[in-house]
Amino acid sequence: MTAGHEAVQWRCLTTVRKFEADIEEYRRRHGQGEGERLFALERRPFEERVIEGNLLLQEGIQALFTLLTGGSETAFNNANARIGVGDGTAAAVDTQTDLQGSNKAYKAMDTSYPIVGALAAKKVTFRASFGSTEGNFAWQEWVVDNGASAAKTLNRKVESLGTKTTGTWMVTVDISLA
Repeated sequence: MTAGHEAVQWRCLTTVRKFEADIEEYRRRHGQGEGERLFALERRPFEERVIEGNLLLQEGIQALFTLLTGGSETAFNNANARIGVGDGTAAAVDTQTDLQGSNKAYKAMDTSYPIVGALAAKKVTFRASFGSTEGNFAWQEWVVDNGASAAKTLNRKVESLGTKTTGTWMVTVDISLA
């Protein structure tokens, strides 16, 4: 490495908070954004898992570079970004373009997500909440992508998170450059 130059590291920290209650009731009662805020404040998870690492996928890298240079690509913003979960157990390979399992569920971002952190934080946070009727199967993998139509998948992680049968599982993905 040349003096004065730094290597950049992609870092990912995923937090899965599991709740017995259904977030959809809060969304119906208080509206989308306020319901999500109140749910997160009032409810306590019965389990919380924090997982480090993931694999940045080639098509995600290409999408980021295209956006960076002003090219035409779908942004990873609140209108488009999703978190997907699946039951696939195939090892993550950077040429993959989606979840690998037979059971898959995708959820749009919670209100106001993704959030770009302060300049010093050098991170972006994606969050989606899967209600009682969504994603009820064994969670073995997850991704962040940029939408349903011709989506580009940014990253993929394979690790067992348990089997969801009811309640709300809130997935937060923090991606930073260091």
